[in-house]
Amino acid sequence: MTLQLYFAPGACSFVPHVALETVKAASGQDFEPKLVKLHKGEQQTPEYLAMNPNGQVPVLVVDGRPLTQIVAICDWLDRAFPQAGLLPADSASRAQAMSRLAWMNNTVHPTFTHIFRPEKFADSDAGKAEIRRVASVQFRDYLERIQAWLADGGALPVVLDAYAFVFLRWGGIAGIDPASLPTYKVHVERLMQAPAVAAALERERIRLDTYKA
Repeated sequence: MTLQLYFAPGACSFVPHVALETVKAASGQDFEPKLVKLHKGEQQTPEYLAMNPNGQVPVLVVDGRPLTQIVAICDWLDRAFPQAGLLPADSASRAQAMSRLAWMNNTVHPTFTHIFRPEKFADSDAGKAEIRRVASVQFRDYLERIQAWLADGGALPVVLDAYAFVFLRWGGIAGIDPASLPTYKVHVERLMQAPAVAAALERERIRLDTYKA
């Protein structure tokens, strides 16, 4: 089997990036990382749009067939490589983890898009500022919910942990000091020491703290 991951440093593609490093460690199945330079518009080339018409990362190419969307990619990887333990094996626990993963992908992630790219949702400067302000409050609430998960149960499944890292890092960009979420920050700092996460971090050359006071 040949696997290729199209990713961008610091983007949500970090989630399957960590998943693939975990799969590699557990099964020996390697993958080819394919860097996409979003700032250069490589995601909008005809070749890339043929794989993903949405012009987004990630794309996982399995034996030449592209698969898009984080939830689908993580579900496929978990089913193809159950020994990696990306999601719980118990059916009820797995369903709960998938529910949380879907919420992270379809609620938390788009909220950050309103902060980072408000021009997609408003034309005027005042409108963009209001969208950014409201979304920042919502995003903070969502990070606190994730922190409550961690306080209640400790560890999260691999793919949720990876998404939790992404969101705390993005929080700094949104003006949220990670130190203001101490349980969350400690968890993520510990997570960053895990070999699979460390390997993805090294390849992407990113760090956690993007906050500027």
